[in-house]
Amino acid sequence: MTSTAAHDVSFKELDESGITPFHWKIMFVSGMGFFTDAYDLFIIGVVLTLLKSEWDLSAFHVALVGSTALIAAAIGALVFGRIADLLGRKRIYGYEVLVLAAGAIASAFSPNIWWLIVFRFILGLGIGGDYPVSATIMSEFAGTKVRGMLVSLVFAMQGLGLIVGPLVAIVLLKAGVSNDLAWRLMLGLGAIPALSVYYLRRQIRETPRFTALAGQDAAEAKASATAPKGASDEGPVRDHKKHLWSELKVYRQDPVMLRWLIGASVAWFLLDVAYYGDTLSSPLVVKAIDQHGSLIRNTEITLAIFAVAAFPGYLIAAATMDRLGRKTIQAIGFGFMALAFAAIAFLPGGTQAVVPFILLYGLSYFFAEFGPNTTTFVFPAEIFPARVRTTSHGITATSGKIGAFLGTFAFPLIMARYGLSGAMYTVATVSIAGLLVTWWLLPEPKGKSLEEISRDDLVRVREHARAHGEAAAI
Repeated sequence: MTSTAAHDVSFKELDESGITPFHWKIMFVSGMGFFTDAYDLFIIGVVLTLLKSEWDLSAFHVALVGSTALIAAAIGALVFGRIADLLGRKRIYGYEVLVLAAGAIASAFSPNIWWLIVFRFILGLGIGGDYPVSATIMSEFAGTKVRGMLVSLVFAMQGLGLIVGPLVAIVLLKAGVSNDLAWRLMLGLGAIPALSVYYLRRQIRETPRFTALAGQDAAEAKASATAPKGASDEGPVRDHKKHLWSELKVYRQDPVMLRWLIGASVAWFLLDVAYYGDTLSSPLVVKAIDQHGSLIRNTEITLAIFAVAAFPGYLIAAATMDRLGRKTIQAIGFGFMALAFAAIAFLPGGTQAVVPFILLYGLSYFFAEFGPNTTTFVFPAEIFPARVRTTSHGITATSGKIGAFLGTFAFPLIMARYGLSGAMYTVATVSIAGLLVTWWLLPEPKGKSLEEISRDDLVRVREHARAHGEAAAI
């Protein structure tokens, strides 16, 4: 079956559906991966604070350990994203959390810094693989009017991970657990939420969009969406040898799609440079403000910021995504992030007093979540056609994780040389660049079905091909 057949399948009933118990199930099992993602990526900041003296770590070691999982996530997103477009979303769904859990458990038993780096790399592969597959599964099952909210809620599970991470650290530290045991428990506990949803992920049926691509008729595609229980088959598989590289020509043949791919990738890259550099270094940032505070006190400050500012931002983004639109929310978020970071850098009260800092730092987190940290995840799950949807999401997520790697690696080094103000100048500038990219390069997919967006692309490809005397490869 050619890719055009997927465009002939009607998903009207699916697109017009509201939220069902099946949607909530997908949201939960998909979201737990992002809960684990946020927990594991936050907790390493506290762990490194403990290990810095225990293992006599240099600033270079701290930067390398903090960023290793992120560069691995870039690889994982790219690999899992392409596989899911070739073999199916269901066929690989669940295995990425096994990789993640294996990395978390192994990290807890690291005998030295270099083994910790290796195991964090494995963990990162699983984290990256979760991005394109979970986002696409949720978007391909969701109705048009609630798709933005549901995909956002999957990602919003990060907010719970950001809260649970500091809570676990505080409990272990206050319980008087030795530093050596405490950091191992912090890392190992990250495997539990991932393993808890493995079985449920394996029970999710193949999405109707991929079923159509793989040669099923419209009735079978709709059946896979409306009768999800009791599935044990692996689902249909496309001719992956035929499609491995041929489908990627669409980026060259459609200049609009290429622009969207660049826009989504660069926006995610810029967001993660600022967001992950700031978040994974949050213990260092808080320590720079409250230099005499204990690790427990500084972790409590971070917890307060996440709970009061970051988590509500995720929820408000989900609640307004289908009304305000993805592009509007992303532009607003980038703009206010830049203002908050600049205020911390420029205003004396932002760097000399705890209360003004918490307000400004919290504002930056609120608008990151009610803004590009959520929307950069939603955009690529919607604006690309089914045949390259997880591939495209994987490419954009890879770009984001490369940015996260650079931000996490560079942020503590910038702080060490130029202080907190220098680091805040940097992320403020990056946020302004993200605002400009969003405004110039990205569309607004609000209110369109996934097939409607794909048909728009189909028309553009054919017109471009005719203009250049080519045959459209779709």
